[in-house]
Amino acid sequence: MPIPARAGVVTRSLLRDDAFRAIRDAIVNGTLTPGERLNDADLAQWLGVSRTPVREALARLEEAGLVRTKPGRYTMVSPLDLRALRGAQSVTTAMHELAVREALPNLSTAELDAMRAANARFAQALRANDVDAAIAADDDFHGVTVAASANAALRSVLDQFTPALRRLERLRFASLSGRGSVAQHERIIALCEAGDVEAAVAATRTNWQTLAPLLEAAVDEDEPGTGPSSRAGSPPPPPR
Repeated sequence: MPIPARAGVVTRSLLRDDAFRAIRDAIVNGTLTPGERLNDADLAQWLGVSRTPVREALARLEEAGLVRTKPGRYTMVSPLDLRALRGAQSVTTAMHELAVREALPNLSTAELDAMRAANARFAQALRANDVDAAIAADDDFHGVTVAASANAALRSVLDQFTPALRRLERLRFASLSGRGSVAQHERIIALCEAGDVEAAVAATRTNWQTLAPLLEAAVDEDEPGTGPSSRAGSPPPPPR
């Protein structure tokens, strides 16, 4: 058969996506800490890939707010930036509200059951203090309405801004502050089942706004002694 002109594109794309997910997850779970310098060669060796997919992944992570670069000087894990986190929370909250609004009129019984099952896994993970499982179950819960909305633009925005909030979600689900989300999820399900669009949207907003109290506290913990106005422009730490 004739060899396609774009041979190899799928393999490269998969490598780039795999590198993106691996580095993103390492940042979110704290393996790579805020302010830590990132080296292309070290990351490539760790992932077992060439530098090209690593560099492409780092560019995507910079767009998502998880990596900061200054050409010729450094690439680093972004410090927790209060303004950026507030922006990511506002956008993410709005997108999940829109997902519920667009999904609810046609939400099926099977999809409601999927939300209940995800919330049950979420509650179990919280009881077991399994933060990774709690985040995965929370993703599954909200992912039902995102998928049901069938809105590709909405999903694209969430893919860009949600990772920046993952570090905050780990703090929430590792503490008692996350326990209230189980009841909030139950209320969202009940309102969706009742077909009350506006109340379900409002309940979704309330659920995502539970991250707000963690925003400034998380930034203060990450960079003690700094004020909100100085954090975004603070110089990077010395190489580790």
